[in-house]
Amino acid sequence: MENNKKIAVYCASSTQIDDCYFQDAYRLGQLMAEQGITLVNGAGNMGLMAASANGCLEAGGKAIGVIPTFMIREGWCHNGMTEIIETADMHERQAKIAEITDAGIFLPGGIGTFAEMTELIVWKQLGLYLKPIILLNTNGYFDSLLNTLHLAIKENFMRPVHADIWQVAPTPEDAVKMALETPLWDTSIRRFAKI
Repeated sequence: MENNKKIAVYCASSTQIDDCYFQDAYRLGQLMAEQGITLVNGAGNMGLMAASANGCLEAGGKAIGVIPTFMIREGWCHNGMTEIIETADMHERQAKIAEITDAGIFLPGGIGTFAEMTELIVWKQLGLYLKPIILLNTNGYFDSLLNTLHLAIKENFMRPVHADIWQVAPTPEDAVKMALETPLWDTSIRRFAKI
């Protein structure tokens, strides 16, 4: 089933993590392939980045990797991707992924994944990014982060409407469904960016 949708998958390159994270990453890639959705990620050849891409590719799907030149030189690039887009640096990589995709799904990850997530949340709060942001909450990984975000709202560092910037999915199936069905962000909410 061919589909014009492209979904970004943001996640860890770590290999020293519980198998439940690998299972959800691989399943997410499979689901995207089954629905004709092109997976876009950071082209890493390890961890959940590789698992999600492999799940998609092995199910007959397309996977595009966006990766900075220095990472290619380090040998970190997944050589099986359908297409590689090389960028000058991390900033260009983040902008390119956001530009070419229709939604972003965040799997568990480390500081790099958190940086990408919080940047997209800021862009969306400012009306610069309007697409769905989905957190795939495998093993309750994002519970503490979500508590912190809701504390920011409670303490008036963010407005209650900003809790709608992201959606939380318990399963890969829910994540894909939310990515496809969540409406675009209303740019008029930009006026609420300032508290």
